[in-house]
Amino acid sequence: MSADRLCVEHVGFEYRSSPHGPGPPIRSPAADFSWDGGVSVLQAVLNGSRPADAHPALPVLARHLARDAREVAELGITSVHVHPRGPDTQETLDPLYVGDTVAAIRAQVPGMEIGVATGRWIQPDPRKRIEAVLAWGHLGVGKPDVCSVNVHEKGWVEVCNAARSVGIGVELGVWTSGDAVTLRTTGLPAGTVRVLAESTVSDPETAVAEGVRILRALGSLPVPVLLHGEEAGAWNVLEYAMQRSLDTRIGFEDVLVTPKGWLATGNDHLVKLALATRV
Repeated sequence: MSADRLCVEHVGFEYRSSPHGPGPPIRSPAADFSWDGGVSVLQAVLNGSRPADAHPALPVLARHLARDAREVAELGITSVHVHPRGPDTQETLDPLYVGDTVAAIRAQVPGMEIGVATGRWIQPDPRKRIEAVLAWGHLGVGKPDVCSVNVHEKGWVEVCNAARSVGIGVELGVWTSGDAVTLRTTGLPAGTVRVLAESTVSDPETAVAEGVRILRALGSLPVPVLLHGEEAGAWNVLEYAMQRSLDTRIGFEDVLVTPKGWLATGNDHLVKLALATRV
């Protein structure tokens, strides 16, 4: 399909009630990008855990994340995932800096779904992760809409419960087929918005196969599954997801280069290339 047949338009999110909490965004053709296979969400992941010097255009400060969020919103993106940083440019769960980052993005794109990370590498103590998430609930316009919680991390269920208790949705990170089995055994926590099937295999020849293994282990779920890869495997996994009308994502967190191996000029460049991918 040619790129000119893609239809993209920016709108806000609306959530439905479900037994699992607020539920996934109610989709409309205007909210998403579409192709012959169906309608899915493309999320922009703007910075991730990369060091500040990983790329000249990597957004680290709140104002730079807000700038990039505005730029991808102009391309039709309705969901962003960011890793807030402190003054030392290191990732943080500190409500002060999380709130500043989310508020800055919301000021630029009020209709954007804004997600943040809760990874163990940011704060190893699960009790402190829970305390941080509970504090986010009091941030007003700086309160995230969703947070990502990795199933393989100690205390993940409790972190999910904390997010749900303050009205923050959850993206569940599933990195392996073993994680998928854990999730199916434990059950989907209340407040789950989507499940992230994350192929962490960077080899482009095997990244898709790893993603497929995770999808098969997950089985059927009552919430959307977002499939993505990373580094050299990112583009192959994205194309596979698009061909099957699965939600997917792109941005500097996952990859710094174009499908041809050239350094991308920015998050908006990566999004443009993703939207133009032929399926």
